[in-house]
Amino acid sequence: QVQLVESGGGLVQAGGSLRLSCAASGRTISGYHMGWFRRAPGKERGLVAAISWSGSDTYYPDSVKGRFIISRDNAKNTVYLQMNSLKSEDTAVYFCAASRKGVVGPYDYWGQGTQVTVSS
Repeated sequence: QVQLVESGGGLVQAGGSLRLSCAASGRTISGYHMGWFRRAPGKERGLVAAISWSGSDTYYPDSVKGRFIISRDNAKNTVYLQMNSLKSEDTAVYFCAASRKGVVGPYDYWGQGTQVTVSS
């Protein structure tokens, strides 16, 4: 089992930045692909960034490409999401997840989420 705990969410003005962290415990994440998802009010959860177990491959949907950066530190068992140029539409609960299969999933383990609110 892998336990994931997100942190770093909060309230930020449009155009600002936030850095989310996802700390893992229970097992090392070095063998897992990791992803960040978000769920906005009234919308389904969607993938916003993913990184392969080695860190060599990343994925971003067009909605965040060029603004969000995912990274990982396997020695610290932690994954990060740097979010820049934030927009009101980025407001959502952000979840960290781990996958044994691939960067696009399916994802096996999930954190509880951290709220990000972007004020315009």
